[in-house]
Order: sequence, then C-alpha cells, then structure tokens
Amino acid sequence: MDRKTIDLGVGIFMLLGIVALLFLSLRVGNLGDDRPSSTYAVEAKFSNIGGLKAKAPVKSAGVLVGRVSDIKFDNDRFQAAVTLTLDKRYSFPKDTSASILTSGLLGEVYIGLDPGGDEKKLGSGDKISLTQSAVVLERLIGQLMFGKAAEGDAGTAKK
Repeated sequence: MDRKTIDLGVGIFMLLGIVALLFLSLRVGNLGDDRPSSTYAVEAKFSNIGGLKAKAPVKSAGVLVGRVSDIKFDNDRFQAAVTLTLDKRYSFPKDTSASILTSGLLGEVYIGLDPGGDEKKLGSGDKISLTQSAVVLERLIGQLMFGKAAEGDAGTAKK
C-alpha cells in the first residue's frame, strides 16, 4: 500500500472515532433523546436535590416518562422547587410520590415516580406533595463516622 491510502484510512478511522465520541457525549448529556410532542408540567419540592440537573430523566417502573425542565429555589420554604415535564401518554394519580434516585453508586441522578391509588389524575400545574430527597453519600459516611466515634467515647466514659 502506498502512503496516500494509509493516510486516507487513518483519516476515516479518526473521523469515525470523533463521530462516535459526539454520539456518546449527546447520550450521556441526555440531549439526543426525542422529545414528546405533548406534555404537562407538575412541580415537586425537595429539601435536597443532590446532583439533580435540568434535563434529568423522570422514570416510573424504569420507563422514561418525562424530564426535569426547571429547578428553582423557594425562598419561603427553603426548598428546591423542581418542575417535571411529563409525557401526556402517561397519567399518574394525584397521590403519586417522587424520589430523587441514583442509578448505581456513581450513575445518573433521576426522579422516580411511584404512583398512588387516587382516582383523580395529575394535571398541568399540579404539585406532587409526597417527596423524598436525595441521599447524600458524604452525609451518610459522616453520620456513620460520628456515630462510631460517639460509641467509642461512651464506652470509655463508662470505665
């Protein structure tokens, strides 16, 4: 093979690698997904949202049912007000609960919806009142460490 053929092959290989990296970065950033044509927005308030970001998935039973469209701070209640944009194909009872979850130890942060048993359905502008904030790993480790330290101090105080 001559030099031009080798250079052309390497160039095509590099171009395919760049296209693959672009595709993966769009998938990781949740930017490449199709948007549903008709949606409705509901709001949920959380004490701690952890690493939740706008465009994060909203899932129920592992199925993507919407996206986080906006995150604001509520100055009156000192909580994060999260706006969820849900696909109209999916309707949830009014007593649905929302939890901030992580897929795996270091995976993506998403909102999980657990439907309740109410016959009335959530509509645009409704609020989800049953929420569970994110579990912050650093806080758990700190509580474990301080709990063990307190146990050790209590054991030496008895002697």
